[in-house]
Amino acid sequence: MFLRYLHREGVLARDLSPTVEAAPVYRLAHIPRSITWAEVQRMLETVDRRAIVGRRDYAMLLLLVTYGLRAREVAALTLDDLDWQHDRLRVPERKAGHSTAYPLSPLVGEAIVAYLKAGRPTTTSRRVFFRTMAPYEPITHSAVSCRAAWYLQKAGIAVPRPGSHTLRHTCVQRLVDAGWPLKHIGDYVGHRSPASTEIYSKVAIDTLREVACGDGEDIL
Repeated sequence: MFLRYLHREGVLARDLSPTVEAAPVYRLAHIPRSITWAEVQRMLETVDRRAIVGRRDYAMLLLLVTYGLRAREVAALTLDDLDWQHDRLRVPERKAGHSTAYPLSPLVGEAIVAYLKAGRPTTTSRRVFFRTMAPYEPITHSAVSCRAAWYLQKAGIAVPRPGSHTLRHTCVQRLVDAGWPLKHIGDYVGHRSPASTEIYSKVAIDTLREVACGDGEDIL
């Protein structure tokens, strides 16, 4: 990039950037940025549920960490996606192009009800979550992620690039620790393809330990 810049500015007569080999970038090279369940509890304890913004944020945080939802999926939830009669939560139009129906956790359901009863503004919109200050418009996906980052920082939890995806990764980590197959995990969090779930094989510590300590002949 520096060489291209020098060429563009006229410092170099020709572009020398093709002569410099770029650093290789390897697929699945990083580790998912999850936090422990104790840290999740610590983060949730920082939420002031006496305030309207706290009731809203508490419900959003639980959706992120319980179901591994993306920020845009939380922001897009509507009242029609909540089936109270059958205790179901529907997440339509996922990134993978399908919808997912979850059992509605009592804890998540109670948090949403608390916000709907004392927090959500009176509006004709069917969206669930709204801004807490005028104009009272549906919350955006960037705001959902920013609120997650804010509570992580408030709880003193150090994590690279904090945000909604931290809680999504934490949900997946918990499923990995519980021994879920990667295919089931991918379906649960709405991955588009199995390749998206492969990265989590790096944090399946117990399984990796069995491979490392076992008989290599069995693997072959």
